[in-house]
Amino acid sequence: MRSVLLAGLGLLLALSPTTTLRAQSFHAIADTVFLMPRIDVVGQRDQLDRIPGSANVLDARALESSRVLSANEALRKLPGLAIREEEGFGLRPNIGIRGLNPTRSTKLTLLEDGVPLAYAPYGDNASYYHPPVERFSSIELMKGAGQVLFGPQTIGGVINYITPTPPVQMRGSITAAGGSRDYSVGRLQLGGHRMLLDATSKGGDGARENLDSRLDDISFKAVIARSLTLRTNYFRESSTVTYSGLTEAEYQLLGPRYNPFKNDRFEIRRQGGSLTHQLMLGTKALMTTNFYVSRFERDWWRQSSTTTDGQGGPGVVASRLAGARIDADTILSNQGRLREYTTWGLEPRVRVTYDAAGASHELQAGLKSHVERQDRRQVNGSTPTARIGTLAEDNLRRTTAWSAFVMQRSQIGNVTVTPGLRFEHIRSSRTNRLPGGLSGSDDLGTWIPSLGTTWAPARGLVLFAGAHAGFAPPRAEDVISTSGTSTEVEPEASTNHEIGARMGSSADSDMQLTLFRNDFERLTAVGSIAGGSTPLAQGRALFMGAEVSGRVRHSGGAWVRGAWTWVATAEQTEAFRQVVGGTAIAGSRAGLRQPYAPEHMITVAIGQDWHGFGSQLEAVHVGSQFADFANTHSASANGQSGRLPSATTWNATLEHAFAGPRATVFVAVKNLTDHVHIVDRTRGIQVAGPRTFQAGLTYSFSAAP
Repeated sequence: MRSVLLAGLGLLLALSPTTTLRAQSFHAIADTVFLMPRIDVVGQRDQLDRIPGSANVLDARALESSRVLSANEALRKLPGLAIREEEGFGLRPNIGIRGLNPTRSTKLTLLEDGVPLAYAPYGDNASYYHPPVERFSSIELMKGAGQVLFGPQTIGGVINYITPTPPVQMRGSITAAGGSRDYSVGRLQLGGHRMLLDATSKGGDGARENLDSRLDDISFKAVIARSLTLRTNYFRESSTVTYSGLTEAEYQLLGPRYNPFKNDRFEIRRQGGSLTHQLMLGTKALMTTNFYVSRFERDWWRQSSTTTDGQGGPGVVASRLAGARIDADTILSNQGRLREYTTWGLEPRVRVTYDAAGASHELQAGLKSHVERQDRRQVNGSTPTARIGTLAEDNLRRTTAWSAFVMQRSQIGNVTVTPGLRFEHIRSSRTNRLPGGLSGSDDLGTWIPSLGTTWAPARGLVLFAGAHAGFAPPRAEDVISTSGTSTEVEPEASTNHEIGARMGSSADSDMQLTLFRNDFERLTAVGSIAGGSTPLAQGRALFMGAEVSGRVRHSGGAWVRGAWTWVATAEQTEAFRQVVGGTAIAGSRAGLRQPYAPEHMITVAIGQDWHGFGSQLEAVHVGSQFADFANTHSASANGQSGRLPSATTWNATLEHAFAGPRATVFVAVKNLTDHVHIVDRTRGIQVAGPRTFQAGLTYSFSAAP
């Protein structure tokens, strides 16, 4: 397979006509301005018109002026995304796209500067780690046909976090902020000579009692000889955080902030690095190659995974269902889910532009080799604070993937046509390392086609339409059982269509409207992921709706920004059935709405900038949604099913930039009205964070006068 893909790329390059690369593809000559070698999903706003599908960029101005507390808050400003809170600090994001279940962000591709952010995007695409939002200078979002250039997930979309470009001249900034609920953040940015050091230390209390998170994030970037970008990062998190939600009685009698599991502990260590190299192939084409590697370690010791978890004994479950307070120190159990992931990959891409047959063309093509190793253990301790115990699980899981992709953009006048094709080959293996354990492996290969088109009938107006096949590989643990045998679980598959328009001709004014239809032949169900109450299941589903986003800025400094997502249809078109045995999931049937698919999501902000002062008020609305396939309205006693009512929260920010000392002071309030609402029932009731105040100062400095 390797030789076939390499030969294919060589043939593709050999047949490509010679040309001059577009200016944005390589560095400017001026020493003070240069482009950092990296992979962009969208690029600058002026490149949006080239994309045959919906795409958005959340720029640095929007991130900084909002003083976003977490990535969750930032992502809600983009259309099509449903963001579900978990611990209240945004460290384990749950991101859904166009009605797809947001649990663990499994239905999309997450990148950072074009490099995979997830620790196992092929074998276990679940997000238990997320960098602090302070690290990013902008966020790109792509849905539609263009995402076949990335993958492996093409059923939802691609989010690419962009980090700052290292400066040429010496400069930096220091930010310090604090607030209620023990919130604090300190950040140092120091750069020069095309190098940048970015260090953040952050902490605070979560949405409930006994939830506390502390993290440190250090990144270093350097651009070497204008053609090579080196990125390294170290991240650690030490949190007191539980996995279990609340029962209905606990919520009603003990309050939404109640959490008895003070002994639960969550520890993360992640080291990562990448090299991104750009090579001009004569004056004809540009090749960009990414090499990346990461190691992720996660230890989560917890006394309960759901409200019905029996590890504490039947008395604990009965007390919780009755709403009685429990003492976690009397529960003689503490289970450790211990994980280690090692991931590396190599991805060369080529971009060629040329003129032929009276049209201008752009060819993008590439290969990717990707390897994952998962070491997974479960240790059952016999004391409330145990960190050792009986080994209950010891699994080694490996995934090796090869992919090839090509997209050809041809423009005749004001019309472009962009066909694309991606091939994925995935080999998974699983070894049970407990005594008597067995091994097994499985292979999967598939083609993913796409077709997009744009038409620019007038200045400032671009119409687009596209279709592409959606694909998402099954997890290694789903496709291979503990006995080593292959399970007949197929990858997720869909046919996705969209049509829309982009309007706006200035840097401060634009609008995008998109209609979408995603028809799933196979959609993998996401249920109670820790407790195992929902077996692996698949079924047919249909999602249809519309998105509108835009921003307008007046010359006087007033502005408005908004995003509205309407998922009119999120239908189970047949009952979802267990992969093994074919039994229908309880309550699932054709015509019911998918769980965690709110019909409406709206984020609107208004603001005013005037003589160094900036202010804004933001409203975030999430419509009602169901927590189970049966669309149960009434709350269950265990808190894991029932309707989640709609909710609207308000955020406010005020800042002032001093021209002389290059300092900015700011005050922000999140959840201004201290509105209490349920955000999740996957493992019991989880609630949104309470009102949080923060105030801080940023001081910028430079070696230049």
